[in-house]
Amino acid sequence: MSVPNPKVLSTSSNLATESIATRVPNRKSPSVRYQSYLRKQRHHYLSIRLVQWLVLIVFLGVWELAAHMNWIDTMLTSKPSQILASFKELLIKGDILHHTWVTSKETLLGFIISMLIGTLIAILLWSSSFLSAVVEPYIVVLNALPKVALGPIFYIWLGDRLSIYGMAIAISIIVTVIMVQSGFHEISKSKMKLMESFGATRWQMMRMVLLPASIPNFVATMKVNVGLTLVGVIMGEFLSSKAGLGFLITYGGQVFQMNLVMTSITLLAVLSVLMYWLVNMAGKKMQKIYHFD
Repeated sequence: MSVPNPKVLSTSSNLATESIATRVPNRKSPSVRYQSYLRKQRHHYLSIRLVQWLVLIVFLGVWELAAHMNWIDTMLTSKPSQILASFKELLIKGDILHHTWVTSKETLLGFIISMLIGTLIAILLWSSSFLSAVVEPYIVVLNALPKVALGPIFYIWLGDRLSIYGMAIAISIIVTVIMVQSGFHEISKSKMKLMESFGATRWQMMRMVLLPASIPNFVATMKVNVGLTLVGVIMGEFLSSKAGLGFLITYGGQVFQMNLVMTSITLLAVLSVLMYWLVNMAGKKMQKIYHFD
């Protein structure tokens, strides 16, 4: 019996490996066209961010220049340098951190409560078409009602502290119900019919199809709701608050300290951006978990 030559076996093995390598493409390295696409996307993203910062810097520069050239009255409009000095003064005293924390806490609690209650109401209305038809005109009226008119009622019913939460929830909960319920109705009816044909209960249909498919709409509702909740908190602080950024704005207007008013408004803008960013990050995590990214 003849023994095969090891060199021949090694050569044939190498040839087979090279043949397989030429047939199977390298999946780890992206193509040149895809790399070019990624570079264009990064360039587009960086261009947008650069222009956004440029617009903000130009706005602040023109504002400061207008105050320096006496084109505007700083007693009425303040200016960026005075706002920064006022912020440093309040930061040293520790007052601004306390008021910012009070507003942030009220907004977060109001946001969570309104999202939970609003989602539960939307699920209840989805589960009963009869109840949804009965409640629909009342939801329309409550959505059109100016919520600021409810401020004195909340103050009498709930007191000076809880009335702020009542105002925040009243503004955001109706929008939550409307948006989440409309998202439920947009779910493919064929999927629901398929689940029903397999004998699935309403709870199983909601848990397996309705809620996971509603994640994108739920994230959009969160983005809208966080801003509305902050608006409700500030409105509540205008009416009956002893702390918070809304209280600082009211107090600054009463004593005619526009630096304090502008500083509080600037902090509100920063706070709203931060909360929107947090909600956006949470929404992306939810979409990745349920594979809706």
